[in-house]
Amino acid sequence: MADLIYRNQGTLYPAERTCWGAIWMGVFSFVAIWSVFGMLGEAIFASAANPNARAPVAGISIGMGIWAIVLTVIAMYVAGRVTAHFSDIGNRTSRIMHGMAMFGLSAVAAVLIIILGGSAFTGGAAVQGSAHSPYMLTVFADVGWTGFIALFLGWLAALGGAAQGSGTGGGTAAVQDQGGRDIRSVA
Repeated sequence: MADLIYRNQGTLYPAERTCWGAIWMGVFSFVAIWSVFGMLGEAIFASAANPNARAPVAGISIGMGIWAIVLTVIAMYVAGRVTAHFSDIGNRTSRIMHGMAMFGLSAVAAVLIIILGGSAFTGGAAVQGSAHSPYMLTVFADVGWTGFIALFLGWLAALGGAAQGSGTGGGTAAVQDQGGRDIRSVA
């Protein structure tokens, strides 16, 4: 009897939930792409630097800045697509919200990677007085502006990738009832 009542009431879809698995898949996709191709860019630009030049880092910072911006945009777009694909959500707005959560976690992961990497390169020791030199202030300003542009454009790319994602990836399996209506299994 309860089965007949359920069939006659029509299909009630539960409210869409946050799919954290899809968000973490996007974060790990971003970190993988960003780390691998970031190291490639670093190797290319460091190899091209002239060690005999007065400021060999100047050429590296411009090239790496452009590389960081382009790489962040591409990695965030791909990660947004991965997040939307595995979120299994057909609603565009919900996919964009999943992309936003993925972006936030990815930005935190990127900052942690940069901090840990910088600490590993310096051996955890800071040079006394170097933060007040004109050269270091210029480097911090360049990194700040490059980071801002990379993250801002990456944010837009993550939301765009999530909005364009299919949202019918690998979450719950879609099943149709006898009337041909889409029923999602809830496990």
